[in-house]
Amino acid sequence: MMKNRMYITDTIQTEAGEVPGVSTEWNGRDRWQTIKVRWSIGRMRYRISPGLYAVGNPDRSSRIFVSANYKLSFDHLRKGLAGMNAWIMVIDTKGINVWCAAGKGTFSTKEVVRRIRIHKLDKLVDNKKIILPQLSATGVAAHEVKKMTGFSVIYGPVKAADIKAFVEAGLKASEQMRLVTFPLIERLKLIPVDIFYGRYYMILVPAVFLLLSGFTPGGYSVEIIPDSWWIIVLNLLAGYFAGCVLTPVLLPWIPLRRFSLKGLVTGWLTAVPLSFLGTLGTNVFEILAWFLMIGGLSSFMAMNFTGSSTFTSLSGVQKEMKTALPAQISMVSLGLTGWILTRFIIL
Repeated sequence: MMKNRMYITDTIQTEAGEVPGVSTEWNGRDRWQTIKVRWSIGRMRYRISPGLYAVGNPDRSSRIFVSANYKLSFDHLRKGLAGMNAWIMVIDTKGINVWCAAGKGTFSTKEVVRRIRIHKLDKLVDNKKIILPQLSATGVAAHEVKKMTGFSVIYGPVKAADIKAFVEAGLKASEQMRLVTFPLIERLKLIPVDIFYGRYYMILVPAVFLLLSGFTPGGYSVEIIPDSWWIIVLNLLAGYFAGCVLTPVLLPWIPLRRFSLKGLVTGWLTAVPLSFLGTLGTNVFEILAWFLMIGGLSSFMAMNFTGSSTFTSLSGVQKEMKTALPAQISMVSLGLTGWILTRFIIL
């Protein structure tokens, strides 16, 4: 759980117990932690304690908003409630954001019902309504919550920034508020996570090639390693870059639906100029081997982006991985085998 909770400003006494009040403004620590979590530093521990929180000076007539206990989700919600008097009920999603938690089953009907009972919401407010983020809808059955607790579920807008307009419209979301978008700026924010995710591949794989690059038809030579290794690393980084950066940047304009195929396209597009520069080798077999390896690597890294995208569903991701992963492994293995063989035939 988060230490030094500077976002908590005071406490409010209620019939349901003592409730901490939180600020709607982000401080320097909040911004710094957000930057770190964007780079996957401490991402799995970036969570707050489930419970009740207060914004402004809420009373029995104030509305209750529900959030995941992933702190970035909570931060965006409290920021969106600026200038309002409201309650926030944070449920235990195991530190997972709203959308992913709904898919994984931690932002669920059972957990929402459990928290309503634990926090005695019937003693906190007179209006028996709770407002959930729209992206939690796949995990929560509103009619079941109503049946078990008496509280009606209202689904708010996709973005917390639209909450004020949503409330002012009488808790009615416009078509624009319901629309899930994934513009370039949002895709760019997610690139560091995927880069950090693949860091071990970019340490282990070049290390393997470092050892293999010394093979020659006449045996093993340490002297030739420095001359060829930097070119090998450049080719590997190209595949890595194509999957982690080019694919999300060009996402809407790559016609194929599957992320593994999108990554394959960007990988091969990246390999084409490298072949003209001569970094893929000087004979057709070595060039073909690198096309297979760069394409397979790019495809694999791009497929990891499915968990960050609104372009796919959980079932779609699972289905794609079953077919794409064996193909990616085969491509890289075949390419690596071909590349090794060229070391013994043509240097």
